[in-house]
Amino acid sequence: MKLYNSATHQVEDFEPINTSEVKIYTCGPTVYSRAHIGNLASYIYWDLLVRALKANGYTPKRVLNLTDVGHLTSDADEGDDKLEKGAKKEGKTVWEIADSYIETFFKDFYSLNLLKPEVIARATDYINQDKELVSLLIDKGYTYETSDGIYFDTSKFARYAEFANLDLDGLKAGARVDFNPEKKNPSDFAVWKFIKPTENHAMRWDFLGKPGYPGWHLECSSIIHSELGETIDIHTGGIDHVPIHHTNEIAQSESAFNKKLANFWLHCDFINIDNQKISKSLGNVYSLDDLRERGFSPLDFKMWVLEGTYQGTRNFTFEGLEAAKNRRLNWRNNIALSYQDNAPSRDLDSPDSHQTFLDNQKSKILSPVSNNLNSAEAFAYIDSQLSAPNDFWQFVDELFGLNLLSDSPDISAEQKQLIIDREAARANKNFAESDAIRARLNSTGITILDTPTGPIWQYLS
Repeated sequence: MKLYNSATHQVEDFEPINTSEVKIYTCGPTVYSRAHIGNLASYIYWDLLVRALKANGYTPKRVLNLTDVGHLTSDADEGDDKLEKGAKKEGKTVWEIADSYIETFFKDFYSLNLLKPEVIARATDYINQDKELVSLLIDKGYTYETSDGIYFDTSKFARYAEFANLDLDGLKAGARVDFNPEKKNPSDFAVWKFIKPTENHAMRWDFLGKPGYPGWHLECSSIIHSELGETIDIHTGGIDHVPIHHTNEIAQSESAFNKKLANFWLHCDFINIDNQKISKSLGNVYSLDDLRERGFSPLDFKMWVLEGTYQGTRNFTFEGLEAAKNRRLNWRNNIALSYQDNAPSRDLDSPDSHQTFLDNQKSKILSPVSNNLNSAEAFAYIDSQLSAPNDFWQFVDELFGLNLLSDSPDISAEQKQLIIDREAARANKNFAESDAIRARLNSTGITILDTPTGPIWQYLS
């Protein structure tokens, strides 16, 4: 496999630390609101990564975190905690908010037929590990204390600016007038926040003799170290994580453990809606339920996502989604032909030639996907092989998770009888009855194509 490594800015041959297990960490959602389709696209990309690794013979161990505490409204360690803000807005406790949106997130997650991560890590389950990590950083001299928390001194990590090519001098020169005077450097960040006596912060833990909570960058380092060890194979996330979140993760992790945090960094770019940034003020924040109301399944959206690349800004339109829906429907209807006696045979001359054909087809699909997750090229090839046998489609479904086969079982005995009844009505020139039966079949989600070899059923959507 070849993957684009954000740390080196080039495509590199992927080699795992241990061939028996590939360690992957995915930055998960902050569970204070529902994920929109732009958020969910990233998990589709990283699901393809996991499936591609499996298809290449690797055994992935992936950790997905759930940020249920500590993520402030500002990356500058200022403002309200996002869960606290959401709780006030909805009149619920922060715990209720977190539980509710975690449930909603995974409902969306699994409706996209995404593989379950081996470890799902809720940030509040790792508070003790957070404290241990902060204590280690304090002992090693990487932090300093202010009135509102413990801060990491970025000037003590010589490579701080390297990962995101940051201009620290420019950042210092451009610091805001209301820059926190207690911070030594504009880039310093909180690893632990203190709760002031006037603050009504529901999530709190005692540490260093004061109530507080972890800085939101901290949880990823704690979880990675606890669940995957000191150096992992692949760290994934959004491109917006590069300059602050992932840069800070690297600084605190590598300072604490003296080991490289990750060998590969993969970042997906944003999705725009009709060439505009996704924004509540623009009214273009769509959930999967919004797509359902317009007649699209979550898997139609997954198809659209996989038609492009995770690198570079994608532009979502409903016309594009309609095209993706039709493409997936076309694939499913070609699979449906294999269940029908009237359809052309797909069998090859011998088992040997069949296996040779199948191995060749698999290679032509897996090869582009193994080249930096180029599913778009693979899809173009699949379009040229629509009459391939079912084990070909089984491989396609395993690699992309589009539920092509589970959504395309043979039709029911009742539907088959209706097709027979319709043929009898047509033979008797009872076209009114024939049309009525077609309407009944349409109501069950299938239509009939009359061919020289007999009727063939197809899915309507």
